[in-house]
Amino acid sequence: MQLKRVGILTGGGDCPGLNAVIRSIAKPAMNYFNATVIGIQDGFEGLVEGRMRILTPLDVTGIINVGGTILGTSNKGDPFNYPVEGPTGIRIIDASEQAFENYRNWQLDVLFAVGGDGTMHIAHKFGKMGMNIIGIPKTIDNDLDATDITFGHDSARAVATEAIDRLQTTASAHHRVMVVETMGRYAGWIALGAGVAGGADIILIPEIPFHWENVYKAVLQRSKGARFSIVCVAEGAKPANGDIVVKELDKKRTDPVRLGGIGELVGEKIAQETGLETRVTVLGHVQRGGSPTPYDRILGTRFGSIALQAASQGKFGVMVSLQRREVVTVPIEDAIGKLRLVPPDSQLIFAARSVGTCFGD
Repeated sequence: MQLKRVGILTGGGDCPGLNAVIRSIAKPAMNYFNATVIGIQDGFEGLVEGRMRILTPLDVTGIINVGGTILGTSNKGDPFNYPVEGPTGIRIIDASEQAFENYRNWQLDVLFAVGGDGTMHIAHKFGKMGMNIIGIPKTIDNDLDATDITFGHDSARAVATEAIDRLQTTASAHHRVMVVETMGRYAGWIALGAGVAGGADIILIPEIPFHWENVYKAVLQRSKGARFSIVCVAEGAKPANGDIVVKELDKKRTDPVRLGGIGELVGEKIAQETGLETRVTVLGHVQRGGSPTPYDRILGTRFGSIALQAASQGKFGVMVSLQRREVVTVPIEDAIGKLRLVPPDSQLIFAARSVGTCFGD
């Protein structure tokens, strides 16, 4: 298929590696297909509102190591549930036809949608409407199914690991319990990976509900020997027979639930019940920022180039995916049927338990 005009948008939360993907689509599209590359601004918001710019070779030069996205992004612009400010407050409307009209007006041969679970759900709906769309899986949470890993996750895990390394030295010096809260939403991949890599003593993840008494017991036991503890908590972790901690609800977002606060709760409870001096660090958006790791730069480049190849072959309604070290394409619907969560019987959890890590269960 001859590609003359291709569109790229980055949806959802930002993460390291997005610019590597944009570069790996735009450069070969310009060089080998002589195509015009349309950069849609601020994700699906730009598609609805008709905001775009034509990318030049200079725009995509020297950006592989740059975090964020040169196109901007948004997690509040689902065209099928689009928030509109009015005199009586926020109204939610269906702006999908308006978005599709812009796609047609720009005469796009294909739209590359780079994002996570929410972006892939939207892409799947547009695909059913007849849009030529290809998904590229991005999320620091690594919770998208049908791919072994999403780009952005390795960078976030590296940031969280470095934070734990730094907290360990100050925890040891002051004989404190240090609680560090990671992102991840309903999946514990960041907390588990960073916790194991950083040598955390206790790791609490959504997939394994914890018991408070087991957490207290673990830090008290550590206090009699090493005299400090590192507790790595995923933002979606919850106690057995308890609920996740919700920071706020924002109906403008694709997923209105914003998690956060479990770290503070764990820190308060440990201090109250054990008498041990406890400090809490919430990593938050630090995990999304900065330069991508070499792994994410390479994976993003592979994803973008294979996505463009798929478009040239007329393969639409698919998502690029890493499976057994090879990048392939899968139907988008395969990626959105369920979240990719940490299996409680995974080898990594087994390895962590074998070196004495407590999961609170």
